[in-house]
Amino acid sequence: MAKTSIKDRMSNEVNAGSMADIAFLLLIFFLVTTTIVEDKGVLVKLPPWSNEPPDIQQLKTRNVYSVLVNAQNQLLVRGEPADLETLRENAKEFIMNPNKRADMAEKPTKAIVSMKNDRGTKYATYLEVYNEIKGAYNELRNEEANKRFGRDYEFCTREQRKEIRDDIPLVISEAEPTSFGEE
Repeated sequence: MAKTSIKDRMSNEVNAGSMADIAFLLLIFFLVTTTIVEDKGVLVKLPPWSNEPPDIQQLKTRNVYSVLVNAQNQLLVRGEPADLETLRENAKEFIMNPNKRADMAEKPTKAIVSMKNDRGTKYATYLEVYNEIKGAYNELRNEEANKRFGRDYEFCTREQRKEIRDDIPLVISEAEPTSFGEE
């Protein structure tokens, strides 16, 4: 039998002394390079900044769908108490005015949805109200796309979507929030 020396036995072992160092360096690398997802809030395109005073237009009250949210997260729509569950359908009816009522928008291009919140309004309530109004516009555009082109709005061509957006423009005006219970 051949004698095995200490050098032969040592060569079969794996030196694990630097494994902890490598694991630590990898941990630091992933901690440094990982991005943390942040809440982006509501993405709204703001009008361009201008030093000139704005043109103050006198709007017909029939074309303005005012939605007020107080500090207790209660809705007041066009001076009447309302529920969040009916807001979308009521907004759709106001914007399109299918029965040609005198107290609703003349036509979708003249309809303006005005939102005003109290500073004490919960952010979740604000988002729910905003989503319901935006959802009303999305449903109206989808219905119009199906009527005109036989497909959903998202599957229309760019030109078709522009045509529908021109006929049913998304106009949401947000007023400066009031202090607790001011208005």
